[in-house]
Amino acid sequence: MTTLSPAILTELEGQGIELPSWAFGNSGTRFRVWTTEGTPRDPFEKIADAAEVNRLTGLAPSVALHIPWDKVEDYGVLRRHAEDLGVKLGTINSNTFQDEDYKFGALTHENEAIRRKAIDHHIECIDVMDATGSRDLKIWLAEGSNYPGQTDMRARQDRLQDSLQQIYARLTGDQRLVLEYKFFEPSFYHTDVPDWGTSYAQVAALGERAMVCLDTGHHAPGTNIEFIVMQLLRLGKLGSFDFNSRFYADDDLIVGAADPFQLFRILFEVIRGGGLNNPDVAFMLDQCHNIEAKIPGQIRSVLNVQEMTARALLVDRDALAAAQSANDVLGAQAVFMDAFYTDVRPALAEWRESRGLPADPMAAYAASGYQQKIEAERVGGTQAGWGA
Repeated sequence: MTTLSPAILTELEGQGIELPSWAFGNSGTRFRVWTTEGTPRDPFEKIADAAEVNRLTGLAPSVALHIPWDKVEDYGVLRRHAEDLGVKLGTINSNTFQDEDYKFGALTHENEAIRRKAIDHHIECIDVMDATGSRDLKIWLAEGSNYPGQTDMRARQDRLQDSLQQIYARLTGDQRLVLEYKFFEPSFYHTDVPDWGTSYAQVAALGERAMVCLDTGHHAPGTNIEFIVMQLLRLGKLGSFDFNSRFYADDDLIVGAADPFQLFRILFEVIRGGGLNNPDVAFMLDQCHNIEAKIPGQIRSVLNVQEMTARALLVDRDALAAAQSANDVLGAQAVFMDAFYTDVRPALAEWRESRGLPADPMAAYAASGYQQKIEAERVGGTQAGWGA
């Protein structure tokens, strides 16, 4: 069995992966939102489910909220509820893609009143951050156009910068603005923030507390995502990850399901660039479990990230550097592949047990009775992960 060194175990000990509240609600495709027995009836129950993932894995110490999906009357009460369950409230995600007013844009809209409404929504999200102790405001914009000539793309960039400046000015303390990009959908001709370069250009103009969010499913096929990770870390602008998998578009599948080697390569660059266990680089899942059970889906996801992190930490950096310096192409590639093909699962199971965690969190959840309990208690739960 592969042995993980004390140095690797120390790195793994500090790893935390934020869970998205919406992953525990009903979700689906463009065609239908599927219902699941035991669906949370409110944000409190979403947090309880996230806490169960953390209890079994020790990997998920915080929960991201989505506004308005997770609106409550008293965020202080929600914060204490999370803390009582051993987790904290994390990133606050805004939503400007489900309001009729935003059909032709929100922060980029030509109509000043509509743009003001979108800005005010983000100010409200920062108010929530004040109440929950959250550090990051994450913005993803479903804005763009479907046809050439439909809109003035340059003017939209100017309006976006003005809107972001107003939102950024409201941040206090260590609060940050994190701008996510996506190369297409729901707009198909152009998207206002389609790539890391556009996101970088926008946040660089704001200031030090504005960062880029990299969603692993938001790239064109064949994109070298690990290069983007390297570059953003090099520039000091990688604020957070949204981990998921894709086969075709923004599939939001379990991270590592489509291409485990890609996840390994990404995590190697995170480690190489000083991003692992760096408080300035937040790890988060962003997944919608369409057909699989929600809680086991999140357990599987965080374990996949942990496993590929352990493999990436096994890369012999000295041997790799020597091969690279000698232009030993096959030697360097062999160093990489040796680490990737190492089965770290038995070592991780043994290590989990030494920390008082289940060796197999998936089996532990199945035997816990938690799923049966919530199915019996939450009759009629309709909290949606999206589409609400």
